[in-house]
Amino acid sequence: MGKLEGKVALVTGASRGIGREIALAYAREGADVACNYNRSPAEAEQLVAEIEALGRGAIAVPADVARLDEVERMVHATMERFGHVDVLVNNAGFATLHKIEEMPVEAWDAMIGAHLRGTFLTTRLVLPHMLERRRGWIINIASQLAYKGRENLAHYCAAKAGIIALTKVLALEVSRRGVYANCIAPGPIETGIIPRSGPPDPEAEARFADSLPIGRVGTVDEVAPTAVFLASDDATYYVGQTLGPNGGDVML
Repeated sequence: MGKLEGKVALVTGASRGIGREIALAYAREGADVACNYNRSPAEAEQLVAEIEALGRGAIAVPADVARLDEVERMVHATMERFGHVDVLVNNAGFATLHKIEEMPVEAWDAMIGAHLRGTFLTTRLVLPHMLERRRGWIINIASQLAYKGRENLAHYCAAKAGIIALTKVLALEVSRRGVYANCIAPGPIETGIIPRSGPPDPEAEARFADSLPIGRVGTVDEVAPTAVFLASDDATYYVGQTLGPNGGDVML
C-alpha cells in the first residue's frame, strides 16, 4: 500500500517541472490527482494519461490561479470528479528577470498574482472543505531565494517569501482543526523556471553548480519525496514548517 493510498490531491502548475513530478509521485503512492495547468494543455493531458496508466484517477483542470473565477471553476471540477480534496499543493508559478528600477508594475503584479495571490486563492477555496472534514494537507512551494534573494528577481523572491509567511499563519489558524500546512523551499533545480539573462554559458553553469555544497544542481525527483512525506500520515507533527531540498545552498 502506498503512503497516500485513497487520498485525492490537487496540484497546481502540474503540467511541467516540480509540479509534474509531484503529481506522478503522488499517483505512485496511491493518490488520485487533479492536475492544474494554465498554458500547457497537451502536457497536462499527457500527465493524466501517465497517472491513469499507474491505475489512479486523474483529470486536467485549466486555471490561471491568479483569477478568482478560474480557481472557483478548478476547485468545482475537482470536487465534482473526486468528491473531496485531501492534499493541496500550491505550486503554480513562473519567473521573469527585471531590475527593480526598470521593472514594469505589470511584471510585479503578475508575479505576485501567480505565486502569492494564487496560493491564497486556491487555499481559500479548498480550505473550507478540508475543515468541514477535519482532514487535509496543504503544501506550498516556495524557494530558497526567499532567504537569499537574487538580483533581477525581486518580485519572485518577494512572492516566495510571502508564501512562507502565509504558510506559517495558515498553520497557526488550522492545525488544531485537522489541517496540516507546510512549505517546501527547493534550491537550484533543473526546471528551467528561472530564465537566463543571456545565451547559454556552460562554463558559468558548471561554476555555479560547483559552488553548491553538494557540487551539483538538483532534479525534480529530488523534491517530490518531500512533498510525498508532507502529504502522508508520517508528517502529522510538522506544522508551519519549511523544508529545504536545496543541496546545502541554504542551511537553516
